[in-house]
Order: sequence, then structure tokens, then C-alpha cells
Amino acid sequence: MDPARRSIAGRPPWQLALAGLVLLVSVAMLIIALFPWNAVREPLNRYVSERTGREFSTTALDVRIGRTTRILLQGVALANPDWARDRYLVRAEAAEIEVRLLPLLLYRRVELPLVALRKPQLGLQMEADGRRTWALARNTGDPGKVPDIGALAVDQGIAHFVAAAHAVDVRADFAIEDPAAGPQEPGLAPQSLPLRFNARGTWRNEPFTAKGRTGNVLQLSAGRHEAFPMEIDAAAGATRLTARGAIGSLKTLDGAHADVDLQGRNLAELYKLIGVVLPETPQYSVRGRVSRAGAMWQVRGLAGKLGNTDVAGELSFDPTGEVPHLAGYLVSRWLDFNDLAPLVGLQDRPRGPRAEQAQGRADGRARAPKPPREPMRKVLPQAALDLGRLKAMNADVTYSAARVTNVRQLPLERIAVRARLQSGVLNLDPLDLGMAGGTLAGRMRIDSHADPAVVEAHLDGRSLELRKLMRNEQLIKSSFGRIHADVDLTGRGNSAAQMLASASGSMSLLMGPGQISNLLLEFAGLDGGEILKFLIGGDRNISVRCAATAFDVKQGVMTSRALLLDTVDTVIWGDGHVNFGTEALDLYLRPYPKDTSILSLRAPIQMGGTLGAPQAGPDKTVLGGRAALAAALAAVNPLLALAATIETGPGHDANCSEVLRRAASPRVSPAAARASQQAREDQAKRGTGGPGATAGSLLGLEGKSLAERERAHPQPDAAKPAKRPASAATGRP
Repeated sequence: MDPARRSIAGRPPWQLALAGLVLLVSVAMLIIALFPWNAVREPLNRYVSERTGREFSTTALDVRIGRTTRILLQGVALANPDWARDRYLVRAEAAEIEVRLLPLLLYRRVELPLVALRKPQLGLQMEADGRRTWALARNTGDPGKVPDIGALAVDQGIAHFVAAAHAVDVRADFAIEDPAAGPQEPGLAPQSLPLRFNARGTWRNEPFTAKGRTGNVLQLSAGRHEAFPMEIDAAAGATRLTARGAIGSLKTLDGAHADVDLQGRNLAELYKLIGVVLPETPQYSVRGRVSRAGAMWQVRGLAGKLGNTDVAGELSFDPTGEVPHLAGYLVSRWLDFNDLAPLVGLQDRPRGPRAEQAQGRADGRARAPKPPREPMRKVLPQAALDLGRLKAMNADVTYSAARVTNVRQLPLERIAVRARLQSGVLNLDPLDLGMAGGTLAGRMRIDSHADPAVVEAHLDGRSLELRKLMRNEQLIKSSFGRIHADVDLTGRGNSAAQMLASASGSMSLLMGPGQISNLLLEFAGLDGGEILKFLIGGDRNISVRCAATAFDVKQGVMTSRALLLDTVDTVIWGDGHVNFGTEALDLYLRPYPKDTSILSLRAPIQMGGTLGAPQAGPDKTVLGGRAALAAALAAVNPLLALAATIETGPGHDANCSEVLRRAASPRVSPAAARASQQAREDQAKRGTGGPGATAGSLLGLEGKSLAERERAHPQPDAAKPAKRPASAATGRP
């Protein structure tokens, strides 16, 4: 027997099978290596065109088989679906595509670790129904047909991206930069950012431009390679963004970390551009370190200015879930209240040197005589809430400002608030405001599920200084006292004015011992003798025993529950209404002096007009009666005319503790009501007010008309004021 045959016959069968397999594979690899792939180019063109439902063509084809197979194409072109604007998805002089065979053969999943294109033209488009041009199937709305591309390498070309549902239409051109073409920025290797790009078009219907540099290998999927560097300078409308850093995935922006500088006209415009709900602001400029891990965006080292207000802090933004979520904290060393004007509905004041000069000229004209003009416009803020924005995002953000400047007529000194927005319900709780040397604290709630929104406000003011609350009133600059305030309102409205016009609840301002300008009191009562004495000898302060202003509010109309000012000189009490809907005033104040004076034509004070243009003056009926009496006595004897101007001083101290207690409570207990009724009966027997008069004798007249209230306060004939005319008593706003 032949020795070779004896050797083969003596081997085990598995060795023979293995040898045959190796030989077969070797032959197959040799055939593949030598296979004329370009010969199957036309069948491949027809196959791809049939599978995708769009034209595909290439002028040359080569394949290099391996675990990751490389496909080399020349003159490649793949058309877009018929509904797309651009004819081609991709056209390039040459392309190199890496394909993983196992996912393709086992799971029919297309994984492309690298797609390299030479001089490409790209036409990318997506529709609101989920269709996208880069889905490689007839059904372009199937996300499973979108190839998983790890990296895209380009050298020079053009890209056009359209997303009509988002009002985005951007064209970009890019090219590899010659490292020797010009100087590089410090800290950057010339080869690290070789690809320059320029883009233009529209973004969310705003004019859009962008330029920058990046690596020519763009990572589309995270986790495959290291993050690639990028610089960008972009502008959309009035918003400008500059960023310098790196991105791990261009498709998801995962692994991004960059130093970002953001400038714009109004932070609220970012809602339109990127979907983040932020408040109305003036012009802003902020910077910080932005990063993304998974789906979470974070901003650290945030610093900048909103108008004239500085801001610093940290924020995080999570776009997952049904609605995105914003969380973090912001702090300001100082807050310019003018910067809050767009947010709270006030008119924004001009800024800068020219604005100050214009304001100065306006002030100069204001000092010149002016003809009578129409009443001022309404003063309650009219800025409307965007209910859709309240539902577009959840948030939990705290904000504090150590100092507040340019507060106009509002004596605001500092702010601390936690804003929580959840499922369309905004809670400002706790809300802590430093105001007028004291605090105004509590909570507010806005529920946007109704239209108009349901608004609740529960605020408690402590130790508010009278002088700071009324700091623009010349007559009480030297006055002082501590005021307690309570606000408990519920209403419906998309603006502060609309909410107050429908509000119900209660409001009160209470003050204990203090001092106030006596000249103010004498002017209020038209006490000529006292005014002359103070004008000649100088004003002086007079002690205040207590003061109470309390209103019940129903459907936007405030009805006085208590209205009293008790000093050692005069007791002033009154009642009336304030209509938030029309901003009309209707208040009636009655001064009762505790001293004797001549040259007095003291009469009740009527306050009318509006919140923006209040009007006050004596009750002309009462004043005219006293003037007529003085004239009649003067006809008999001129000296007798003085008798009509003598004030005998019938006023008495109020029971301040009872007054403040009742004014602070919107609801009066039955026992207190019975005590008030008994006090009125006792008062009718002994005359108005004495040192033992209770709050019920002065303020506990619920349910009675103004005329009935006056009849319940009989005065000595020498000083008894005339009753309020029926027209004034019943003419409510």
C-alpha cells in the first residue's frame, strides 16, 4: 500500500473533517479576495433600490470581508423619499462604510461603526408623524429601520436639515482647514479641530446662524470613542450662544461638557427655542459649565446678569418623562426691581445714560404747569400668565436676593422664595420678603388647570415700618410705627389685575403705638387754628395709640370691616369700599378731635377717584353748612362768626386692644357680637366714645348702612358732623 494512503487512512475522522473545513474556508477567502465585486454593482443597485423604495447607484464597488466588513464605493448616490424637499439623502464622490456582519445576519440590524464620505451632499428631513429620510426602508416612519451609525467622517461638503414641525430649516457647509492657513487659538492643537463649518437658516421661525470648528470625525453614538472637541458660535433671533468643549454623541449630546456663554433679549424666549420654561426677564448675559450625563443636563458655576441684576447658582434639567423637569437654586447679591417689570406686569423703565437724560427732561417738563388731564391708567399689573407654559414643564427652584434696589413705590428689601411647578400648579412656598424693615411671608398658589387660573395668596406681614411704607409722603417722613398685615385672598385670573377683580377673602393693616405728623391730621380736618400754629412754630409728631384698616373682600370689592386711627389728638374712623375691578375708591372718614380749637371747619373727608388717581376732600355738604352758619352769625355780629368755628373736642380714646383684635379677625364670634351690641346700647346712654368704649362701639357695625352707622354714633351738638349724603352713602363703585 502507498505510504501516503496509509497515513491518511490512519488519521481520525474529525481531523480529516477539520482539515477539509480549513481548506474550504481558505478557498472561499481566496475566491472572495479575488472576486470581481464590481461585476455585481448593477444587481446591488437594483436590490438596494427595491428594498428602500428609492434610487440607489454607485459607479464602483469593492468589499473587504471581516468581522467588520468594509464596503468601498465610488460615485455613490441614494435618493430621498418622494415627500422630501431635497432629491438626495446622500451624494458623494466616494464612501467607505463599515458593517458588522453578525448583527446583520442574526438580527437583521444594521450597525455601521464608521461612515466616511468624500465631498458629500446630505439632505436630512424629519416630519411630525415620525418619518425621516435616513430610515432605510419603504416605511420611513419605522424607527427600527434607522441604521446605527457610530461615527461620520467628512472632509468637505454641504448638509441641509429640515424639521417642518419644529420650524427648523438649516443649511451648513463644511471643509477641512489647512493647519498652515492661520494661527490657532491657545491651548488647541491644529489637528484637533480641523473641520470648519458655517450654518444659516431658520430655527423655530427665528433667523439662525452658526459657525465653529470641530474634529472631522463626528461621533454620532456615545460609548464607542472618546468625546470629540467642538467650538460653536450660534445665534437664533436675539439669542446668542458660544460654547467650547467636547461632545460624546452628536445624536444624543450625551457626554457633552462645555463652557457656555449665553446672551439674549429675554430668557422667556428660550421656551420657543429649546422648550425650557423660564420667566420674563430683561436683556441677559450668563455663563457656566454645561454637561450632560445620560438624559440629565447640568449647569454648574452659573454666573451673569439679568438686566442690572447679578445671578449665580446651579441648575439641572431632565427632559425625560411626560414633561421635562428643572431644579436648582439661584442667588443674587442685588436685584434691580426694574428687571422684574416684565414678570410682574409693570412698565419697564428706560435704561442707560440717554434714558436718564430723557427722564430728566421729562421731570423738568413735569414741573411746568400742565392742563388738567384724564385720570391715570389702571395701576394693577395687567401682564397675563401663559397657562400653556405652566403645563409644559415641572420645576423646583429656590431663589434669594440679598438686596433689592429701584423698588419704586414698593418698599421691598430682600427676597427668598421656593418655586415648585408640578402638573400645571405653581406653588410659591415658602415666600419670604423683607419689606419696610419687617417681613412679609406666606405662600401663593396658581392652578392653571382652570382658565382663568385659580390663584390663592396667604401672606402675613410683621413689623412693617410706617415711615418706609409711606416714604414718598412728605407729611409723614418723621412718623414711625410698626404695622402688622394679613392678606388672605382667593380669586381667578390670568393677571394680577384680573385675579384681584374676582378675589374674595380679607385684608387688614394694624398698628399699635407710634407717632405721626400732627399737621397731617389737622389738614385732614381743616383745623385752621392748629395749622397756623404748626406752620408758624413748626410741625410736631403726635402719638398714635392704634390704627386699624381691615376689609372683607367679595368678588373684587373690598368692604371696610374696620377703619380707625386713634391718636392723643384726634380719633378718625370711617368706612367705605374699594373696587379692584374698576380700581375705584369710595371711602368716608370722620375726624373727632380730642382738643378744643378755634378757626375749625372740621368736616368728614371723602376719598374717591381711582387707585392711580385718588381724589380726597371735605364733605362739601357739611363744610357748606358750617360756612353758612358762620356767614349768618357774621351778619349779626362779625365776632359771632367765630362761634361756628369753635371745636369743643368731643373725641375719646378707643379701646385699642379690642379694636385690633376684631380688625385682625374676619369672623366675629357670637359672644363678641353680643358684647358689641351691649356696648352700643351703653354708648347711646352716655354719648360717643369714652375711655371705656369698645371696638364694637366704633367698628362693630356689620350689616348696617352708612346712615345707620352715623345714627349709632350720636355726638354733642356743638361738634356733631353732618350725616353723609345719601348719594355718597349709596353710590358704591
